[in-house]
Amino acid sequence: MDNNKNRIGTNSVQYIVVNIGDEQYGIDIKYVDNIVRMQKITRVPKAQFFYKGVINLRGEIIPVMSVRSRFGLSDDEYSGATRIIVLKPEQQEAIGIIVDAVKEVVTLEEGDIEKMYSDGKDERSKFVTAVGKNGDNLISLLNVNGVLDFN
Repeated sequence: MDNNKNRIGTNSVQYIVVNIGDEQYGIDIKYVDNIVRMQKITRVPKAQFFYKGVINLRGEIIPVMSVRSRFGLSDDEYSGATRIIVLKPEQQEAIGIIVDAVKEVVTLEEGDIEKMYSDGKDERSKFVTAVGKNGDNLISLLNVNGVLDFN
């Protein structure tokens, strides 16, 4: 009996593809805990500019940040497609990020992913680690730990 029948492939990774502004970004599915509709966010005084506040998700208080603000883009514009993706990175508490829309889940093979060179001088380069090719579409693959690193 084949014990690996549920595995996608030995060198493939699933990504949730989201829209942030005019771009598509991929978030490694291993970090995604939940995807919820936009809801009332309670502001927190003296928080960093990209924090919108906190939400109460089934009794758990989750801080929420604006990826648009973090990336230096225009302010968030909420619509019916706006979602909060709750991430649970290794060794950290859950945090929500606001995205303009969730599009789909894609599986990328190792050959479909091009690593990006980073000299470390451009802060934005720590947010994206690679670019994935899904058919004719290019997807910037987010470095979740880089986006959530505030140092």
